[in-house]
Amino acid sequence: VQLQASGGGLVQSGGSLRLSCSASGSNVNLYTIGWFRQVPGQEREWVSQISISGDTSYADFVKGRFTISRDNAKNTVYLQMNNLKPEGTAVYYCARRFTYGSTLRASDYRNWGQGTQVTVSS
Repeated sequence: VQLQASGGGLVQSGGSLRLSCSASGSNVNLYTIGWFRQVPGQEREWVSQISISGDTSYADFVKGRFTISRDNAKNTVYLQMNNLKPEGTAVYYCARRFTYGSTLRASDYRNWGQGTQVTVSS
């Protein structure tokens, strides 16, 4: 499966964006898909994921503000980001999980798409 993230941009603090992770080559509902973010000089940080069964999970720092969803007909996973904060400025990536277990490391994922820049101004 090939994944491509899009939808980033510049938004003011408190604003919203919806990121898309479009899949090709396979059906996105066959995988657990995760969203990560990365700031230059720092490690890629897990944000959220949606499992094959549709179960969702979130990092504490986005709970209540972000919502992950999947549209099987469009073969796309979305990340709705509301009430964005300046510390949310990063490049956001999507990837598919290939390991079992409960760890949420970037090394648990592969097939990284090209990231999309999100910039939140204060």
